[in-house]
Amino acid sequence: MTAAAVFAARTGASREKIRELVGKLSDYNLDRSVDEVREVYKYNETCQDTVPEAIIAFLESSDFEDAIRKAISLGGDSDTLACITGGIAEAFYGGVPASIATTVFDRLIPYLRQIVNQFDQLFMNGRYKTHY
Repeated sequence: MTAAAVFAARTGASREKIRELVGKLSDYNLDRSVDEVREVYKYNETCQDTVPEAIIAFLESSDFEDAIRKAISLGGDSDTLACITGGIAEAFYGGVPASIATTVFDRLIPYLRQIVNQFDQLFMNGRYKTHY
């Protein structure tokens, strides 16, 4: 479901189209708000109890950072939630904001910077090169 949501976001689908697509391909309940999820969400590493919550965080977001903050606010398996939400948000909002990307990149050791740059060239057409 995550790959479908990312593909739809990357190809210009609206939030509602992404919600519809994921709904057609899964039995995920996406008709909940982040506040409703937060009240009952507990740590759970299974995709059935993490992916829908991550998608809900994205669907309610206003920008990339807001998406990540909403995902983390759910608690539980917050690093996985933020990764899933962030992947969809990056595709939907057209990238990671330069201020966030630069800060994160600056914290990486040289070897990991090299890997990020290689990935960027191979799969992102150099989109992030100017940020580093």
